Amino acid sequence: MFGYFLELALRSLKRSKALTALMVLAVAMGIGACMTTLTVLHVVSGDPIPGKSQKLFYPQIEPRDEDNGFYTKGEPPEQLSWRDAMALLKAGRADRQAVMTGGMAPVQQADTTQDPFFVRARYTTADFFALFDVPLKYGHAWSATEDDRRERIAVISSSLNDKLFHGEDSIGRTVRFNGADLRVVGVIETWRPHPHFYDLNAGNYAEGEDVFLPLGTSRDIHAPRSGSRDCWGKGHQVEENTLETADCVWVQLWVELDTPARVADYKAFLVHYSEEQLAAGRFHLPVNVRLRNVMAWLDSQKVVPKDVHLQVWLALGFFVVCLVNTVGLMLAKFMRRSAEVGVRRALGASRGAVFAQLVTEAGMVGLAGGVAGLLFAVLGLWLVRKQPDQYASLAHLDLPMLAATFGMAIGATVVAGLLPAWRACQITPALQLKSQ
Repeated sequence: MFGYFLELALRSLKRSKALTALMVLAVAMGIGACMTTLTVLHVVSGDPIPGKSQKLFYPQIEPRDEDNGFYTKGEPPEQLSWRDAMALLKAGRADRQAVMTGGMAPVQQADTTQDPFFVRARYTTADFFALFDVPLKYGHAWSATEDDRRERIAVISSSLNDKLFHGEDSIGRTVRFNGADLRVVGVIETWRPHPHFYDLNAGNYAEGEDVFLPLGTSRDIHAPRSGSRDCWGKGHQVEENTLETADCVWVQLWVELDTPARVADYKAFLVHYSEEQLAAGRFHLPVNVRLRNVMAWLDSQKVVPKDVHLQVWLALGFFVVCLVNTVGLMLAKFMRRSAEVGVRRALGASRGAVFAQLVTEAGMVGLAGGVAGLLFAVLGLWLVRKQPDQYASLAHLDLPMLAATFGMAIGATVVAGLLPAWRACQITPALQLKSQ
């Protein structure tokens, strides 16, 4: 029966090509606008580390004195001081934990005359790779012992490995980073979580890093740091090379906690640590701690641009207008076929069968509109990628959004066709035949 309905719908659509084209165009334009903005929202608000984002937490404590202008926000600083980060790290209260900051410096192959070029770098501790499930192509991450020894080693990205070593296994080779020779111990696969959740100071949608080296080593070789810092008291006069002892927050700490009980224990540990520092006279403000998981952290930082939400609402409004126009066109088309419907009813077709056939026709309009809308969406995303926004390069249609395109097009058009189909089914066969 469904095949019969499809055949009738196809014949009907061919009979009034102009009207059909208008309906398909209206649906396509609405779908194209919606899917372009929804895809951008999907990209910028997605989970950057699915399967683990609920286990990764970002600790914050309040170490500042009373002379800063930030306390009125009610939030502790977004970063930690070196002293606090190292104290929390050494306490070892999490399953995994990593302290880090970012930077940028020139790099080149050590034993060639190749001109150096600048790359992004991450200065961190040994658990970083296991904590964030960073995939390794060659070699391995460094150990906590190598961290403590501040060994001159590095893990590099596969793209940097391609540039410096033509994609070969470069384990044991040497790269010159900011003038210091570092032995390569690992090469990671392509890895670019977005948003750049583990360090938003680098940019919400920043590209991934090409060089990873131990945090202590980065301080020894005076690797340039590109993150922000907030200082108070005497920290305002501190130099970059003495940040370890300054009253400044400039490093991030991420911890992995597998169970709610572990989360509660770690938060109690943060409170206890803050109380100890308060009693010792090092902290001055009331205890104020936060322990957010990845998605809560991104939400607190309002990572998704406001204009993206506005664009989505505008596109949905435009889609509704397109659907209203489609309803009008469909109503006109179905009512023009009153005679045909009257004959079918007089020949024995039930009201339900006529209704199903007309809804099937609406679904075919939706399918055609979805195909055309997909082309509009691809064009729209191409235009988005031409924009200077940091997230623009990420705007690509993936399989879930592709399925959503057709689902929305067919579903919305079928719903839009219900009223015209219902109105057409109310035709009384006797009166219709008599009027002919």
